[in-house]
Amino acid sequence: MFLWFTKSRALRRLVGGLAALAALLVFGLPILVAVLWSLVNPKTGWFPPDVVPQSLSGANWQALFAVPELSHAFAMSFSIAALVTLLSLVLGLPSAYAIARRSLRHRRLIELIVLMPLMMPSIVLATGLGAVFMRIHLAQTVLGVVLAQAIVIMPFTIRVLTATLAGIPQDVLDAARNLGASPTRVAWKVLLPLATPGLFAAALLAFIASLEEFILSFVVGMPAVQTLPMLLWAYLGGRSVIQTYAAVVALTLLAPTLIILFLAERLLKQEHLAAGFGKA
Repeated sequence: MFLWFTKSRALRRLVGGLAALAALLVFGLPILVAVLWSLVNPKTGWFPPDVVPQSLSGANWQALFAVPELSHAFAMSFSIAALVTLLSLVLGLPSAYAIARRSLRHRRLIELIVLMPLMMPSIVLATGLGAVFMRIHLAQTVLGVVLAQAIVIMPFTIRVLTATLAGIPQDVLDAARNLGASPTRVAWKVLLPLATPGLFAAALLAFIASLEEFILSFVVGMPAVQTLPMLLWAYLGGRSVIQTYAAVVALTLLAPTLIILFLAERLLKQEHLAAGFGKA
């Protein structure tokens, strides 16, 4: 913090440059290595002391795209992610409003209960839900996978929305009521527009988390419901050369997240992005 407030521009530029270089090494270098591994020619491989592969090939990607279930898994994952996001927002918004703006006697206890699914190991939660869903005939169904994912993703949306709603000035809502607006009109015309950054951030987090969720989907949905992570896990599990196929799988799972974030940054106002994630 001392370096940030120093009057020396050269020193601040040096620190900023070092921070940018560190971020590039931490985030960019692993992605670059994964790209190179995914393009390694299976006939030649990539061995030390070579810094880069001797020969590049698209054979690893061709093998992945040749999997017949890939398009169905993509469609299934995006459909489930959309449903989970919608369900998390619809159920999470009233809960977040109650926690953020109502006088609750046991607020901390309620927050603890809401966040409890995040504290449990995923495999324990998945096993318990799988047994329950099997008894109520929701196992191996899309609805079962959506509900299972929503249980662990909704706490994220509630946390983001709670922080957003708590930051809305009460004076603005009181002014709308004093001008004759009904509670419903205040909610639609004042509260929701002011909560837009948080709603967007919560929806984005829920959608990405659903796309990448594996354990719950596997336990509850297999073999009838197959999402992209489940298909890629099966694709990776049968391969003997782990590095190249692991890189292809990692990039395939990473690509939708990067594309969604890029489109969100391009299509939506930057202040919504900053405000939503800043309040989280």
